[in-house]
Formats: sequence, structure tokens, C-alpha cells
Amino acid sequence: MEGNYIKINWLLTPLSWLYGLAVSIRNLLFDTNVIEEKAYAIPVIAVGNITVGGTGKTPHVEYLIRLLRNHFRVAVLSRGYKRKSRGFLLAKPETPMQQLGDEPYQIKQKFPDVEVAVDKSRREGIDKLTGGEHTHDVDVVLLDDAFQHRYVKPGVNILLVDYHRLIIYDKLLPAGRLREPLKAKNRADIVIVTKCPGDLKPMEFRVLIKQMDLFPYQKLFFTTLEYDALQPVFQDAGSAIPLSAIGDRHVLLLTGIASPKQMAEDLESHVASLKPLTFGDHHNFRKKDIQRINKMYASLPQPAIIVTTEKDAARLADNKVLSDEVRRHLYALPVRIRFMLEGDEMFNENIIGYVRKNSRNSILAKRKDDNKSKDSDNSGDRPRRISFRDN
Repeated sequence: MEGNYIKINWLLTPLSWLYGLAVSIRNLLFDTNVIEEKAYAIPVIAVGNITVGGTGKTPHVEYLIRLLRNHFRVAVLSRGYKRKSRGFLLAKPETPMQQLGDEPYQIKQKFPDVEVAVDKSRREGIDKLTGGEHTHDVDVVLLDDAFQHRYVKPGVNILLVDYHRLIIYDKLLPAGRLREPLKAKNRADIVIVTKCPGDLKPMEFRVLIKQMDLFPYQKLFFTTLEYDALQPVFQDAGSAIPLSAIGDRHVLLLTGIASPKQMAEDLESHVASLKPLTFGDHHNFRKKDIQRINKMYASLPQPAIIVTTEKDAARLADNKVLSDEVRRHLYALPVRIRFMLEGDEMFNENIIGYVRKNSRNSILAKRKDDNKSKDSDNSGDRPRRISFRDN
């Protein structure tokens, strides 16, 4: 059932009122242009949420990369949460995970042809990407986890909402998990309800559409999770294992993500038994954690494997305390998203259409035509930003 992972601490509701007042004042300053939102002359697509915890941002960013990289030069800009570096950093294939953060590192390893950068200030990050010697010709910038970063005005704002933690049922921090009031969803051009069960019925979709209560200019999509074959984290772990071939293996599901329950439910039908070992989101595995992992794996009935997320695998790959047995049986589970109700065609058309309409080539051609017309106000000399809502 949707919303079934939400827990409200009603005793903290007065604090949520105060928090909501502060957030509303901040948003008002942006809405009235007291604080400026900066728009850019190249396409900028923001992907984010208004809740604390995972809504599947990385798989959706990866979907956008796969959609766009064969047609455009793509750059991904992230904050680089919990990284050990400061300021702007452009990733190279050899840049360690600790300098980038787990999610940007994962993206760079999977898509080495894509420019991946981290910067706490998205404005400075975009400026350095578009002005850099090796990145000045990027065609589109994908902002990871930037729905609240209002100093940048994206051309497309994508809001992700977890099916199991629908924002319509949640409350503001600290009583609930909302970072902003529910009306913040009005800023989104596209809303995607993520992590939907694969067997949702037509009536359930209709109820969700009505509950989300979006404006006509907003587009609503639904996605579900799909999994590729298990990939060995270390070379001595053997070859990939399709989910259908796990068979009678017992599984220790090791996760350091915000919402691992859906993954656990999806895996249970493929394995002999499943034992979860859960840590907090972006958990930094310490020696005592690794010793606990070694001990729990040793206690499992055989044959057994450890399954973890790609994000956790990035943090475990350089660990020297993992036992040899754990290293030989540690696998990462790649996650993809699939659009439901055949929504991928419309979504793809909207995204590709926006990028093409606002690409450098399109803008340069428009400015050239404007210069030819010799308008008295010289409007062709100014960058023209085309709103996604006009597409």
C-alpha cells in the first residue's frame, strides 16, 4: 500500500510548524525575486525530492544519461555528499570514491564518457563546467539532488516521490520526513512516483493520479525498479549471476541506503532465505562494521552470497578488513528504472525535445536569425531561455 513506510511523530508537530515557517519564508524570498534564481543558456535538468531519504535519484539520473548521451555531451553535477574534498572537482577515471562521494563515483565508473563533477554550490559548479577547458562544450547539465537548491533555475525540474512514502501523507520535519511543505511540488515540471510495485492495477493508478493533484502544466509518471544480473565486487568473486539463477543460495542483504525495504521484498522470491543487515544512508563502513559483516556471513547456511547495492559496493571496494570468504561472495545488484503505463515514450520526447530546443546550436541559430533581422532593440544579442512549460 502506498505510504506504508511513513511514521509521524505527532509530539513534534509544533516544531514542524516552526520549521515550515522558516522554509516558507525562504521560498517566498525566491518567489518574489528578493533572492535571485540564475538561469543558464544551456539546458539544465534538476532531479530531486522534498523528502529526507532515498527516492531513487541515482537510477533516474542514470536513465537520463542513457537517454541523452548518444545525442548530446552530458555532464552530471552533484554536491558529492560526505566526500573528503572541497570546492569544485571534475572526476577522472582514477579519482577515488572518497574525493567524489559514492553516487558521483558510481556514475563515473558506469559512464566514463560522461563528465561528472561535484560542487556544493551548483551555480559555481555550472559556471566552471561551462567555462572549463575540457568541458566548455557540454550540451546539457544534469543536477543531482537539486530540487531545494533554488539558486539555480533549471529548465526542467523533476520531482521524485517514493510510492511507499507519498508526500501527500507525510508531514514536515521533524514530525515527518518532508523538507518542504507539500505545495513545493508545484515547482516541478515533471513528477515521478518511484518504486511502484510492478503489479499495480489501473484503479490504483487512477487513485494516485487524483491524490497527487497536479496542475495541467505538470506531467505525472510512474516507475518501478528492475534489476540486472548480480555483479562481483571483486575480481576473485567469479562471474555475474542472473537473479533467476540464485537458486538455493542464502543471501545476506547488506545495505547502507535510506529505503532498502523494496529491494528486500523484490529479492525474497528469488532466494532460499534472506537476512538483512541495514546501515544508515551513505554509511561509512568502519572496522567493527566489517567484522560484523564477516561474522554474519560465516553464520549463514551454505551456499551463501552477500548482495549489496552499487552505492555500498563503491564504499566497500577498497576495504582491507573484509575476509577472503566475503570478498569471494560479495555481489552488487545493479538497479534500473522502468516506466509504467508506457510512459517512457512521452517522457523521452519531453526531455529530448527540451534539450534540442535549448541546445547551443539552436540558440546560436536563433541569434543569427535575429541579427539578420536587425531588430532595433538588438534582442538577438541576448541569450534566450525557452521555458520547458512552453514545449
